[in-house]
Amino acid sequence: MSKPHDLGTLFDDLVARRVGTRVVLSRPLDIAPDFGTSYDMPAVAALVRNVAGWLHAAGVKPGDRVAVVKPNHWDYVLIACAAVRVGAVPALLSDQLAPHALEVLLERLEPALLITTRTVLDTARAHGITLIARAGATVTLEGRYPDTINLERLWGHEPPPPSTRDDDDPLLVVHTSGTTGVPKLVVHTNRTLVLGLAGAESTRLPIVSSRRRDTVCSAISYSHGRAVPWTASVLWLAPREVVIIDSADAAETVLREHPPTTLEALPSTFVRWRPMLEKPDHPLRGVRLFISTFDAVHPPTVRAFLAATRRRPLWVQVWGQTETGPLTFRFLTRRSLAARDARHPTTRNLGRPAPGRTRLRVVDPRTFEPVPRGIPGLVLAKTPTRCVDYVGEHDRWLAKTDGEWWNTGDMGLRTRWGSYLMLDREVDVLPGQSCVELEDVLEERVTNVVECVVLATPGRLPQPVVVTRDGHLDPAQWRHALRDLPALADPVLLTWEQIPRTGTGKVRRMELRAVLRAGQDTFGTGRWT
Repeated sequence: MSKPHDLGTLFDDLVARRVGTRVVLSRPLDIAPDFGTSYDMPAVAALVRNVAGWLHAAGVKPGDRVAVVKPNHWDYVLIACAAVRVGAVPALLSDQLAPHALEVLLERLEPALLITTRTVLDTARAHGITLIARAGATVTLEGRYPDTINLERLWGHEPPPPSTRDDDDPLLVVHTSGTTGVPKLVVHTNRTLVLGLAGAESTRLPIVSSRRRDTVCSAISYSHGRAVPWTASVLWLAPREVVIIDSADAAETVLREHPPTTLEALPSTFVRWRPMLEKPDHPLRGVRLFISTFDAVHPPTVRAFLAATRRRPLWVQVWGQTETGPLTFRFLTRRSLAARDARHPTTRNLGRPAPGRTRLRVVDPRTFEPVPRGIPGLVLAKTPTRCVDYVGEHDRWLAKTDGEWWNTGDMGLRTRWGSYLMLDREVDVLPGQSCVELEDVLEERVTNVVECVVLATPGRLPQPVVVTRDGHLDPAQWRHALRDLPALADPVLLTWEQIPRTGTGKVRRMELRAVLRAGQDTFGTGRWT
């Protein structure tokens, strides 16, 4: 076997390949709180088999859906592997979702089993929502809870033999970020997720692939669709060590004990880790490869991390979606970021489509006819790793398909050199401009800005919302930053915690509008969110 092929037996296959990678965790797993923070492949394989035994004892059958809602950690992936092993379809839901959104998603899923925590159930109950009523049965990970299965009753049961399924049958359900409302439940298959996404990434390539001597660090959302193919592909390449960070907070200790040579993190995590770089002995100075996906990363953040290493590092910027996987790649270096182009910052150029796998085209959002290079429009993608449905919203999935083409809902343009510039989500569009580009420029020019969000509303000036390091914004520096920009409303200064976010750290712009009492009107239609 040259590539991962079966999620249910992934870790057994890694053991058979004699993969010697050690996994180091920033805290113990929620499914194994007493088993420490260091695992080899046989130990992980045994844990997955044990969880498969739990599921079987709980009555999970082939074809059932198993919903998981818990704090962010790598055991989302391990539970998914165990569920696939018994023939079920795991559905990974972030515990950062609002209770009403969780209720809607569970209604659509109709899971045979819900794996969750008392905190999740109590939070929902405080909002008048009984989540356990939306599942056939419920297990809580950290102790007994009324009307749920006692986890202790499930321990020690032998799992059934690994189940098999067709490569085009549903394998995994994950959800989109939900920046504009209730997330969509995205259905992937073995062909799209394992053979497609994980298979492509497990091909050993110069520079960008994990090397056997690497310490690979991941600090992402493990309920996200990225986590499963990342796990399968990075372990298939057998680096020396994999470090799993479950939270941007309290990560420095484990990073110092296990300094990474490659690092993939949420954009919001990179932002929160920037102060760490100011220490001369910070633990990221040996990183050779940074990887960002999930959301936009602004130029000052990229520049800070590239400048803080003692090597010649490379930053890989990936644009993609939960429904498609990666679509474009761009390599950034210290040199490519040296020239500060305030008109169109470097990180808005997302590069070119993945060669041989992905095609993109830009169309008029009203007629869907292709537009010339340099003209903004909706970006459509054609890729073999496109999801196969939305659970409970098949019509919505159909509305985003045009034959083999997928409507990303993003506005962008193709440059004369064939790369793609991303402007905004269609629902957040600012006619003739780009909210994301304005955010890039303002973060570039105002030195103590941690994050800037620009909201576009018909009949009003674009509204900047600013988070700064010290809670203050210098009026003179702000005015100077606006010197050649379109007119903007006066900035609103908020703290990091006051900005509504998704489980992947993205700003929930519609909820932010509610915080500001700015109304829900936008220039976009929102038809393709």
